[in-house]
Order: sequence, then C-alpha cells, then structure tokens
Amino acid sequence: MEFEHKISVLGSTGSIGTQTLEIAREYKGIRVEAMTARKNIALLEKQVREFKPRLVCVTDEDKAKELKIKLADTDTKVVSGEEGLAETAASGNAQTVVTAVVGISGLLPTIEAIKAGKNIALANKETLVTGGHIVTRLAREHGIKLLPVDSEHSAIFQSLECCRDRREIKRILLTASGGPFFGKKREELTNVKPADALKHPNWNMGAKVTIDSSTLVNKGLEVMEARWLFGTENIKVLVHRQSVVHSAVEFCDNAVIAQLGVPDMKLPIQYALTYPHRLPMSGNELDLFAYRDLMFEEPDTETFFALKLAYDAMKAGGVMPTVFNSADEAAVDMFMKGKLSYLGISDAIANAMNKIQNKENPSLDDILETDKAAKEIVYSM
Repeated sequence: MEFEHKISVLGSTGSIGTQTLEIAREYKGIRVEAMTARKNIALLEKQVREFKPRLVCVTDEDKAKELKIKLADTDTKVVSGEEGLAETAASGNAQTVVTAVVGISGLLPTIEAIKAGKNIALANKETLVTGGHIVTRLAREHGIKLLPVDSEHSAIFQSLECCRDRREIKRILLTASGGPFFGKKREELTNVKPADALKHPNWNMGAKVTIDSSTLVNKGLEVMEARWLFGTENIKVLVHRQSVVHSAVEFCDNAVIAQLGVPDMKLPIQYALTYPHRLPMSGNELDLFAYRDLMFEEPDTETFFALKLAYDAMKAGGVMPTVFNSADEAAVDMFMKGKLSYLGISDAIANAMNKIQNKENPSLDDILETDKAAKEIVYSM
C-alpha cells in the first residue's frame, strides 16, 4: 500500500521518538517535517542529517546554540526554548504531531499544534491528565483527531472500532504489568534505589515512565488519560504480567473485546500515524503458543497506593489531576537524585494533594500555577 504522511516529532531522541523515526525509516512515504529534543544534540544531529526536517527545536538554549553551529551546512532552521517548542509544534506542513515529550511540558505545544489544525499522535499522557477539558474542547473546535500512542489506550481505541454508540460501553479494562516490584509489600521497598526501579520486566521506556510504572503512578496517569479519551470514569485496572493483552473494553451486553500483541510500542505508534489504515509490520508477530496461560490479578493499592490517589484525583477533577502529576514529577526527580526515598514518592503526592485547594474548571493559567505550587511543596520537603 502506498502511504504518504507528513509528521513532526516532539521528543525525537526519547524512546517513543526514536521508534517513530524507525517507522518513518521503513515507510519512505512518512516525511519528517520537524523534530525537537531537550538537550541530546549528538543524537538529534544524526536524526536531522538523516531525515532532513525543515525545523528543529532544542529546549536547552545553550545546547541549541551548539546544534546551530553543527548544522550550519544544512537547510534546517534551529530554534530554542519553550517558545521554540510551541513554534515547532504548530509550524510547517505536518499533518500529525507526535507528542513524545515527558511531563506537563507537553501541554502547551500540544495546544498550539491543535490550534494549527494538526492531528495529535498522543504519547504525552500528562497533556490530558492536566488539561483534558481544554485539549478535548479545542480538538472538537478545530476538527482534529486525538490518536493515542500509549499501548493501552491504542488497544482501547482499536477495541472500540466496532462501537457505534459510546453508551454501549460498560467499562474499560486497563491492563498493567505490575512493574518490577509486583507482589512486594511496603516494608520490602524501603531500600529501593533508582537502579532497582528502572528494571522493568517487559518494556523498554524512558527513566521517568519506568519509575512511574514501578509505583503504579503511570497506571494512575493512564486512568485519567483514558477518562478524557473515551468519556468514562468506569475504568478497571488489571495486573497482567505478560503484557500481551494491552487492554480491553467490556460492553453493556458483557462482551469483551481486547487487542493483543507483543510488548512492543511500534505497533501503536504506527497505527496512530497511519490511521485508519493498517500497514504491514515485520518482526513483532505474536506467537500465542508461547502464552498458553494469560493471567490477570488485582492491583495492590495498599502497597502501591498512588493508584488510589489517581482515582481520587480523577473523581475530584479541577486541578487535582495536575497536583497529582506535578508532585510526582518533582518526587521522581528527587528520588533519582537520591534526595527522596522510593516510598516517599507516593507520600509526596498525597502531601501535595492534601495541601492544595481544588479549583473547578481551571484555566490554562490555573493549571500552570498549580504545577508550580505542587512542585514547590515537594521540593521543600
């Protein structure tokens, strides 16, 4: 099948970004118009020379100056900072913007991309966690598609392809690997170090997402993301250690439709880029004979109580999801630097949620102010 599509990749040097470029490398009809990175200019320079985007942004301004010198012999324009990130998201002829940056920093460029009429291949769950009411409204107003890239949300999206009326949905079944510490109790986690938490059993992800997966914070963020993508808060988390059933939908007649595949992000990334078409993919075939027993268990929300906090934040609405997300961003940063214990991550989120007063229907400024306030609470612990 011939396929032509122009994309921009926000976060091209990260896990999702590099896999997106692998797909673009395989399908020559996918043209990369723009890309961004935070500071990994060594890899970014290689990517620019291969894919020849018209525009590239490095949010670290000193690194951007270095890259501009390195790329002086090319036609690629180099911009910098948060303003440059927003410019890159909205510029050019890209039809789809892959938002693969980490954290709440993805919110503003996603909004700018939507305003510019770009479809969003959403790998930045924090965008909907913190600003779901704003982003979904803008998507409707500008007639663009929000196409999920997370494997779980892509699975739900695919499972809903047969659904003619969203009122037929009974509940979403969101699967979780359980992370590296599944089955352990709190007293067994007191001495966990970053290197321990980064040993994910199934997935190869960036450090922040991997840490969040170990605490079940990531699953909590996915619950809140699913609420905005699919319009229901009836979401059940199932621990599925094999990571073969990527998620499922249970309908009102009790039928359950699921999407299965190997633990590989390339399929959901490619589907978001080629939707509504499916293109061939090699090397990721699922051998069901290798998975004779597919197991599902309840999550332990006493040991990993951040998941319960996420449900509380979703039900509270307002700025509480932002508090949850931003407190976690600061707490993981402190944990990685050895300034906070592993168990302290969830404790820090709970502390911030207790200290910050909720505000309904927050504006973008309210969200950004809450982000700052939640992080200040955690950093001052």
